[in-house]
Amino acid sequence: MIRIAFVGAGSAVFARVLIRDILQQPDLGEMEIRLMDIDRERLEVIDGIARRLVSTSGAKVRITSTLDRARALDGADYVICLVQIGGFRPATVTDFEIPKRFGIRQTIGDTLGIGGIMRGLRTIPFLEDLAADMRRLCPEGWLINYANPLAINQWALEDLGVRTVGLCHSVRRTARQLANYLRVPFEDLEYQAAGINHMAFFLRLAHRGEDLYPQLLALAASGRVPSNDRVRFEVLRRFGYFVSESSYHFAEYVPYFLRRDRPDLVDAYAVPIDEYLHRCQRYEEEFRRLKAALNDPDGSVGPEGPSDEDAAGIIHSLETGTERRIYANVRNHGAIDNLPPDCIVEVPCAVDRFGIHPIRVGPLPSHLAALISSNVHVQRLTVEAARSGCRETVYRAVMLDPRTAADLTLDEIEALVDELLRHHARWLPQFAAGTSPGSRARVSSHG
Repeated sequence: MIRIAFVGAGSAVFARVLIRDILQQPDLGEMEIRLMDIDRERLEVIDGIARRLVSTSGAKVRITSTLDRARALDGADYVICLVQIGGFRPATVTDFEIPKRFGIRQTIGDTLGIGGIMRGLRTIPFLEDLAADMRRLCPEGWLINYANPLAINQWALEDLGVRTVGLCHSVRRTARQLANYLRVPFEDLEYQAAGINHMAFFLRLAHRGEDLYPQLLALAASGRVPSNDRVRFEVLRRFGYFVSESSYHFAEYVPYFLRRDRPDLVDAYAVPIDEYLHRCQRYEEEFRRLKAALNDPDGSVGPEGPSDEDAAGIIHSLETGTERRIYANVRNHGAIDNLPPDCIVEVPCAVDRFGIHPIRVGPLPSHLAALISSNVHVQRLTVEAARSGCRETVYRAVMLDPRTAADLTLDEIEALVDELLRHHARWLPQFAAGTSPGSRARVSSHG
């Protein structure tokens, strides 16, 4: 029997997608899906959803639910991590509202920037505990991580003695978008992307051997681009390659589009401020709908349309030996020549019975490697800060963050970090020693 544990299963809107994908995999035989969360209400809802999905699938699957992480992990073959430490409220709201008082505007705030850094600092201690539990309770298990900030979290996980991979749907979903923009069937699109999570660039884009980049560049030059994707088309015009994550995300990873001194750019590039807050509210509404649907025998709880997630496919390949090619987040180890060997890269990987095998890409165009490196070193410092509890390292991570550095002075950055660490002290006790020498007066000036 295959045992699959969901940690953070209360992320019910997303967890149901992964459960449905697992139930649709052939040849897996009997399974036990263990659902674990610290929120009893959310756990009860996802338990009900899972049982209904199983009943309509005909799969031989046992569903168990628990508030006890050790019980969920004991003997697990796969652990799927979906956590958001601190939750939407209060932690994520705090990550938006306090920076806003300093003039920092964010769209998603879960990958880089001040929001991504704080989310990483909160999540890494949890991942360290989770990995310790896995070494004790399921040492041969695979940890499939979806928790953002994915690259930061995966960097920390790579040193913790567990078999792990980080997954994101951004490359495949962007490929679908590109196929639509270029009016070719997605199934016929030939592509290769590489970089880091949310900043992988499409190095090859073709249809039946024909390079599609001239057509895509012509679309960018025409100005007739989708209004919600203006940032990426501008980056294409300037850097020559299309990036794997949405314009809403990508605007936060570079210093060009959300500048405090140029508020007009937000409208010009149609960048939605506070988008993730609104998105989380929609997720809460969907959760309430799912909860109500469980009381209706005919209520729909299944996700609509095909999923672009790879967790189920990975499990199927590792169990059956069926070979697959996916995009995954793994330690570099030479997959990309001109990025640091210890950083986390998003590259094509082959999956089979023996594991997940990164495919060597070689060097990226030097300007893309330089742009990506501006994010990599922030990721490195965030991991170091989470482990050391050194406030100075947090300052330096934020000082090197392209977005924050474009708007705030060094004094303002320290004051912002101090205020956020104070508000997040519940999850970050390692930083409780206080502010650095000389910074306390700067904190008071910003209330």
